[in-house]
Amino acid sequence: MGARKRLKAEERKEARKNLYIAQLHNCPTSPRKMRLVAGLVRGMDVSMALNVLKHSPQVGAGYLYKLLLSGIANWQAKNEGVRIEESDLYVKTIMVDGARMLKRVRPAPQGRAHRIRKRSNHVTLILDSRKVEIEEEVQ
Repeated sequence: MGARKRLKAEERKEARKNLYIAQLHNCPTSPRKMRLVAGLVRGMDVSMALNVLKHSPQVGAGYLYKLLLSGIANWQAKNEGVRIEESDLYVKTIMVDGARMLKRVRPAPQGRAHRIRKRSNHVTLILDSRKVEIEEEVQ
């Protein structure tokens, strides 16, 4: 590997140390339905997002609730000794991508068959702290 590639790779690695990521793979809901729920919590504070997801009737809200708890746990693993309330965590980005599709057949009239596509999705959640951004701007 050349020096330029190695330096870029090291920069990306350093940048990922400050990101707090949680990922959910092959969630059995359609991406369109999950994007509606993800739009509710995008940019929200973590405590407010947990409250919204807990009381939301959509099926995807339960999956996102657990994913957000996982993201908080990842943040705590990297920041031992720091309280969540003091850090002012928020949902920086949340992305919903399509995943594998299960194809099934449903009987139709006159001996035909219709294809049923059971969709699933991948969700990526990135948390960030507003407190850190303010401190960096001051310095």
